[in-house]
Amino acid sequence: MTQQITKSITVKQDVTAVYRLWSDFEYFPQFMKYVQAVYKEGDNKSRWEVTGPLGKTVTWQAEMTRNEPNKRIAWNSKDMDGTITTSGEVTFNSLPQNETQITVTMNYTPPAGKVGELVAALFANPEKQVEEDLRHFKEFAEGMYDRVWAS
Repeated sequence: MTQQITKSITVKQDVTAVYRLWSDFEYFPQFMKYVQAVYKEGDNKSRWEVTGPLGKTVTWQAEMTRNEPNKRIAWNSKDMDGTITTSGEVTFNSLPQNETQITVTMNYTPPAGKVGELVAALFANPEKQVEEDLRHFKEFAEGMYDRVWAS
């Protein structure tokens, strides 16, 4: 059964800066708790390594299906075994006073069986995890932006 999560947060940075940080997936390990690494594999594809249950590394490939600069990024992904499927989008809305609202909508379908049990443990509380990741992104974008992009 597919499950959906939608969470939003406001970041004190302009939409261009926020989009620029979010769209560089290789920065995700700096603010996403379980993401070990993200590797670009072409213009629209990336490979993700995530710490799973019992320290096991789960790897999947994501494909960006939509990219509207400063507005929206959408994706689909599958793990290397084809058992974990996710999709979703992140929208960026410019607000007054140089702020940006980020909204993440994620759909995921955990598999059945033993693999499903491992995935369920990884996604034990996905709403809480998305909230934490957004909060960490906010801290990263507001506190680290000048150091990361200063050049």
